[in-house]
Amino acid sequence: MTKVFRRTYSYAFLIPAAVIYLLIFILPTVMSFFFSLTRWNLTDWEFIGMDNFRMFFQEASLMIGFKNTLIYAAVTCVLKVIFGLLLGVFLTSKIRTKGYLRSVVFFPTLLSTIAVGITFSMMMHPSQGLINTALAAIGISGPDWLGDTRIALLSVALVDVWKGVGFATVIYIAGIMSIPQDYYEAIQIDGGGAFRKFWNIILPLSRPATNSVIILAFIGGLRSFDLVWAMTKGGPGFTTDLIASIIYKQYQGGYYGLATAGNVILFIVVTALALPLYTYLNRREVDL
Repeated sequence: MTKVFRRTYSYAFLIPAAVIYLLIFILPTVMSFFFSLTRWNLTDWEFIGMDNFRMFFQEASLMIGFKNTLIYAAVTCVLKVIFGLLLGVFLTSKIRTKGYLRSVVFFPTLLSTIAVGITFSMMMHPSQGLINTALAAIGISGPDWLGDTRIALLSVALVDVWKGVGFATVIYIAGIMSIPQDYYEAIQIDGGGAFRKFWNIILPLSRPATNSVIILAFIGGLRSFDLVWAMTKGGPGFTTDLIASIIYKQYQGGYYGLATAGNVILFIVVTALALPLYTYLNRREVDL
């Protein structure tokens, strides 16, 4: 009886967290799946089956949005891994100001995404922006960063990398600092230089950090909305439209059921891409 009471008593402490998780995550998810099958507004709803999903896939901009989302997620993920790793290595080396530099690198992560988007959209103005003004001062004619259909999506992605690389760097710093010093001493005895230290020790042994950064950055890229909307609203044309911005435009038009179906599709897409990637990375980590 005492053992049963102790077991029940310990589980009782999980009830508040379970209730909060149920109300904030599970219940809205179930309701989203239900309302994706309806035509609804704030006061009434009508069950229409799979019509919302058929209508959503008939959207002319949907395939562009899917392609842009995959490109955006891949570019931001790769660049955050590369720059996060390089900054992590630099900020764990023997430099006197590494504490200050760590705070500088992490600072953009703390800023509001909307504020960052508005600020950079002003800085990237083709004629009055700070970036092109600085380039003109050294004789270079800067492009229309957000108005040129060839580079608009990449311009937004680079801003995303600037804002998010600090978080990736912190993960890499933690991973690199957890590597035992014995490995460094062994390669130093063998006469290995800085490159061998990076290639043979830091790169393979920081793979758990790399896996975490890849998963977080890739999922974040697939779900990205606020930065794109603040900078371009999906323009010019559909050049920077992502799945999330297409869904938001449906909400703006009052097509709530259609937009809810889009959210369900986005949830399925993120799960279908992230889960196999997570499984593959974990398997590689174990094999290592």
